Amino acid sequence: MPATTIGTSEQLLEELRLWVEQETPTTDPVAVNRLIDRCEAELRAVGGEITRIPGRDGFGDTLLCRTPAEAGSNQAPVMVSGHLDTVWDHGSLAGPMPFKIEGDKAYGPGIYDMKAGSFMAFHSVREILRQKIPTRRPIVLLLTPDEEVGSPTSRDIIEQTARGARAVLIPEPAGAGGACVTARKGVGRFVIKVHGVSAHAGGNWAEGRSAVVALSRLVLKIHEMTDLAAGITTNVAPFFGGTRPNVIPPEASAEVDLRVPTIAEGERMEALILGLAGEQDGIRIEITGGMNRPPFAENGEIVALYEQAKALAAAAGYTLPKQHRGGGSDGNFTAALGIPTLDGLGCTGAGAHAPHEHIIWTDLAARCSTLCGLLEGID
Repeated sequence: MPATTIGTSEQLLEELRLWVEQETPTTDPVAVNRLIDRCEAELRAVGGEITRIPGRDGFGDTLLCRTPAEAGSNQAPVMVSGHLDTVWDHGSLAGPMPFKIEGDKAYGPGIYDMKAGSFMAFHSVREILRQKIPTRRPIVLLLTPDEEVGSPTSRDIIEQTARGARAVLIPEPAGAGGACVTARKGVGRFVIKVHGVSAHAGGNWAEGRSAVVALSRLVLKIHEMTDLAAGITTNVAPFFGGTRPNVIPPEASAEVDLRVPTIAEGERMEALILGLAGEQDGIRIEITGGMNRPPFAENGEIVALYEQAKALAAAAGYTLPKQHRGGGSDGNFTAALGIPTLDGLGCTGAGAHAPHEHIIWTDLAARCSTLCGLLEGID
């Protein structure tokens, strides 16, 4: 158990509710920064060393909080990284997803992915500082604004901060059975644009070259690249094309999601997909993109972190399984650098990116205790 007093699940939920009721869609940097403001003020008040990096390219700011190092200490810190943005637009609270409590479930936009986990990280660091709890290593808390769209502005900050760390903890949502994550697939994203030739669909059909037909054939080729046994999946969506039924469509476009288990497979699949571009018989195909998140592979150091977390969980009264997950996170970036990374340390629940998104709020204190124990005790 951590030396830090965490509080009860009821107390944690009371403050977490304030975070959930402050909507933070990725696309609104002002809204995200209002929650950053709250976190910065609270952490400064208890002695955190704050660095705030201004947002760019239409995204919010990134916040770093460091616990003061012991005099003469040059130990690599433990890093904990969460994001404050959600996939939910303004109005979700007032419309289909109000904050509500039903039994042991608490609902609201972004509560599971991942405001509960980011709050647990914030709360742990704040209370370590407030209660002046000694830790084996300094701690760095990182709160980012753009994970839900691939971390385009925070990736460099995440990687730069992680390079000096002993370990990285990612409080993304817990998986089935409360599992944490010791490996994730790599993620690739691509954009396809097909240029054809417009013509009247009745009088001049032979003069046209349908971009929709060409894209449809391409979609089937990409779909056939899926190899479940090898851990490779592809998905094409959304798909756009055409203007009206009596016009041969001159333009069509789609996006591609790729998931791979290894860096080598990522390189191979990226080359295959990009290699589908070209021009033939009046059709021109453009494909841009590539691997967005490298694979996150389990190794001995990660298993050792998991065993430490498992023991802390047992002391808190629950069993902590581990899993390999297909979805990506910012942990992919840090694990690919060779920094031991343990992910999925957030709260239990279900419904990420879905209207029934919720956490099991009665697990908040126990899950936060495990996270805080790791922050205190990683040597």
